[in-house]
Amino acid sequence: MPERLCLALIAHDQKKDDIVSFVRSHAVFLEGCIIYATGTTGGRIEEACPVLDVTRMKSGPLGGDQQIGALIAEGRIDALIFFVDPLTPMPHDVDVKALMRLAIVHDIPMALNRATAEIVLDRMGGPAEHERYLSAERG
Repeated sequence: MPERLCLALIAHDQKKDDIVSFVRSHAVFLEGCIIYATGTTGGRIEEACPVLDVTRMKSGPLGGDQQIGALIAEGRIDALIFFVDPLTPMPHDVDVKALMRLAIVHDIPMALNRATAEIVLDRMGGPAEHERYLSAERG
């Protein structure tokens, strides 16, 4: 039996409703995943879909982005879905950039909006695709 897919889900404040909508529309698939999320995003996801396995980290500005980055560096995250708000200034922008840099360095799929998140889940979606992805990672 293949390992469970581990996803990191993050959303800036103006995108939290969008990520909750995305999660609701993919709840059946996400039930089979382990989800790590920053504080408020994770709380909103748990509220909307209580059956999901969500581990909440700290809020992004309080270190949650860095906690997710550490999981990426440890090889514990298979994909990062981060709904970014490009129109609002972020006081913790350096943390966000560090998180994205880690995803790039460790070559994990990173979706920054719903369109790319749909593609990432579609690509990793089926059991055969997930097993092929894990095999390529181990190979």
